[in-house]
Amino acid sequence: MARPIRVEFEGAVYHVTARGNERRRIYRSDGDRTRFLETLAETVKEHGLRVHGYCLMPNHYHLLVETPKANLSIGMRQLNGIYTQRFNRRHHRVGHLFQGRFKAILVERESHLLELCRYIVLNPARVKGAAQASTWKWSSYRATAGLASVPELLCTDWVLEQFGKSRSRAQQQYREFVRDGMASRPWDDLKGQIYLGSEAFIERHACGKKGIKEIPRAQLRAAKPSLEQIFGRRGEKAIGEAYEQGYCLNEIAAHLGVHYATVSRRLKRIEQAN
Repeated sequence: MARPIRVEFEGAVYHVTARGNERRRIYRSDGDRTRFLETLAETVKEHGLRVHGYCLMPNHYHLLVETPKANLSIGMRQLNGIYTQRFNRRHHRVGHLFQGRFKAILVERESHLLELCRYIVLNPARVKGAAQASTWKWSSYRATAGLASVPELLCTDWVLEQFGKSRSRAQQQYREFVRDGMASRPWDDLKGQIYLGSEAFIERHACGKKGIKEIPRAQLRAAKPSLEQIFGRRGEKAIGEAYEQGYCLNEIAAHLGVHYATVSRRLKRIEQAN
């Protein structure tokens, strides 16, 4: 399967995860967790990132990151790379700590960011025998809920503003919001491997600045117009556009009521003409 591309732009918000190589632990002690958060704070300061939420689990982490400068990849390379170096030195090991590159899902702020803030801090409670959100020290919950001081790396203003102008009242409502969220399933709305948002949001940001041939078809299909729309406006060139938008030959053939081989021949003629 082709790797999803990175869609980066100023002001983008992402749910970022990275898992330990072979699903092994990336933190062996609270000292490791502290060093990870210190490394995250350094990365946030250097690259101007905004972290709206986080949770450190034994073999992976979750971050909600906003990028005012469209620099997610640079920032995450620094975070994972420097933390790996520090972890290896501390534990006298060599080699990769994380399993491949990090995973980033582009999030529409208005429709999904608040729900993800809740989902992330509830991760410890979803693991059998683990701590509740209110007692798990290694997430953004306690700071956002007013139960602990806010670390420099964390931005709580946007989340709390969603619950009102009074900070104490907002913190109380946030605690209630999280408490009621165990049944939340934000990933049911995931499209094209990397999008959480409305159709308009996906269409606006699909593909970034890369050429159409570089983009995995699953991502194209998340934002594509219907075949009715394509063939209603493009005439003879509609087959080429439909294929570029991520439709397979069988789907195009079924829409036209012809054999897929016919579609293949027409597509080849269009490509040769170009």
